[in-house]
Amino acid sequence: MATEGFTTCLWFDGQAEEAAHYYVSIFKNAGIGKVSRYTEAGPGPAGSVLTVDFVANGQKFVAVNGGPEFTFNESISFQIHCADQEEVDHYWAELTENGGEPGPCGWLKDKYGVSWQVIPERLMDLLGDPDAEKAARTTRAMHTMSKLDITALEKAYAGE
Repeated sequence: MATEGFTTCLWFDGQAEEAAHYYVSIFKNAGIGKVSRYTEAGPGPAGSVLTVDFVANGQKFVAVNGGPEFTFNESISFQIHCADQEEVDHYWAELTENGGEPGPCGWLKDKYGVSWQVIPERLMDLLGDPDAEKAARTTRAMHTMSKLDITALEKAYAGE
């Protein structure tokens, strides 16, 4: 019988084990699971890492060393819902360091090219407010930001 749920597979070109350890070091409720290796049947060198199962923030992932054929792009991203500015700042700093790239409106790419959205939980309430002008002010403020600033978003929402 199949296990319920989904596992996200992330394709790397030789960095699967390094990436799995990187993500486990950043997120809570995280850990490394099974590591499988290529055999003499290939296509990778015998003994080198083929896959690494890991959990990050309670989500199941498998990192695979598939080769250079595919790379990450912004059409797929992971949302990190943050309770407060401290969490936003933590994830932003961790994921943009050592080669990560900040993007607009809370989006970024980590050093492996994986896209993330670092989102304060409060943002959804502000953007979804039935008062269209409050939501619009919040949206306009968000569009001026790279890392989201909850205080500035709240001020824009309030019309300050």
